[in-house]
Amino acid sequence: MINHLSIVTKQGKEIAEISQDLAQLRIAVFRDFPYLYEGSLEYEKDYLQVYEASENALVWAIYNQNGMVGATTALPLSHESSELQRPFLQAGLSIDSIFYFGESMLLKPYRGLGFGSKFFDVREAHARSFGTYQTACFCAVQRSEQHPLKPPRYRPNDNFWKRKGYEPLQGITCSMAWPDLGETNPTSKEMQFWSKSL
Repeated sequence: MINHLSIVTKQGKEIAEISQDLAQLRIAVFRDFPYLYEGSLEYEKDYLQVYEASENALVWAIYNQNGMVGATTALPLSHESSELQRPFLQAGLSIDSIFYFGESMLLKPYRGLGFGSKFFDVREAHARSFGTYQTACFCAVQRSEQHPLKPPRYRPNDNFWKRKGYEPLQGITCSMAWPDLGETNPTSKEMQFWSKSL
């Protein structure tokens, strides 16, 4: 399976060249628990403009012969939305030294092949390449243990993230809104930030 894959790397304005593929992948992957995202290409177009506008933004994508099957994204936190910056600023932290890791996505047939770890390695190397960023961070949605759509054998990624050196940032959370599956109106979700020193 791996032999038929190719890697595409885009930065800044180049990201627009693969934004349609990235949008479709996000919609497909984030339908699953815990995100349960009822995605739309209209929302995705607006969301991805933040990456296209940041000259230091990165998309590292995996393609097979049919299209994009995996991708990971990153950009400086200072280039992200105010919703993501606010909890750091309120805690008195400098956002100029933090690189934000947006998402890591793989279609199910390509999971368990080591790409999840590779996604972190690629983004960390990209952040370090500038020589000015001291911390990497990302955020993850918080869902109730009793959520009715939680799969019986669901395992969160917490242990994997800790093995990669990340820890939850106590008291650093934000809210993000999107429509859950089957809904049309966005609802707010709490997002927990995790971080690691670079």
